[in-house]
Amino acid sequence: MKAVRFHEYGGIDVLRVEEVERPAPGPGQVLVEVRAAGIQPGETMIRKGARHGRWPATFPSGQGSDLAGVVVEAGPQVRGVAVGDEVLGFTHHRASHAEFVVVDDVNLTSRPEGLSWDVAGSLYVAGTTAYATLFAVDPQPADTVVVSGAAGGVGSLAVQLARRRGATVIGLASEQNHAWLKDRGVIPVEYGQDVAEGIRQASGGIVDAFIDTFGDGYVELAVELGVRPERINTIIDWQAAARVGARTR
Repeated sequence: MKAVRFHEYGGIDVLRVEEVERPAPGPGQVLVEVRAAGIQPGETMIRKGARHGRWPATFPSGQGSDLAGVVVEAGPQVRGVAVGDEVLGFTHHRASHAEFVVVDDVNLTSRPEGLSWDVAGSLYVAGTTAYATLFAVDPQPADTVVVSGAAGGVGSLAVQLARRRGATVIGLASEQNHAWLKDRGVIPVEYGQDVAEGIRQASGGIVDAFIDTFGDGYVELAVELGVRPERINTIIDWQAAARVGARTR
């Protein structure tokens, strides 16, 4: 089969489409014929070597976690998925940019009817990250929640999940994304030097929880706004979280 691999850190120029052995599923695993596969910003950083200390690559390395496709083979002891199922999910092994991928059954879910392959192939990591960061701060209907990067891959899902909880949601985003946020019941606030004041005006001065998907000082800003550390979650600024006691789900 064909797979995307790289043999050294670098930009997209290090990527190669190579012939590799088709994998076979083991216990609790299935083989998925890939229809679409996405890539996360963090994965591009891994390919460049910028995350070597946290997630080192072993060469030759594959690329990609998100995927969607059709199950074509099942190993023993597989639960919840069968040959012929249309699924979306992810692999821990940086291998989704390939014609076939072995995936643990627990990392797959059915592709909903009407969801395009392209969307399905880029949804799982951002979706489960948004789900985890939401439950880390546990918004309640009376709460006001701020989300940085509110129109990004994770942020755009986190704001919708927080709204489904009934919370008031303030989304930090560039002006071009404000209409999209308003359409989903989110109060948009522009990035920039006046962002703290914008949040205070939008929230009436009370912020209960903060979801940071962007980094660049937003954990400290949440503390400045009076949010308790246990109700701050960041998916990117681990050092700031360690300093203040915030969460990193």
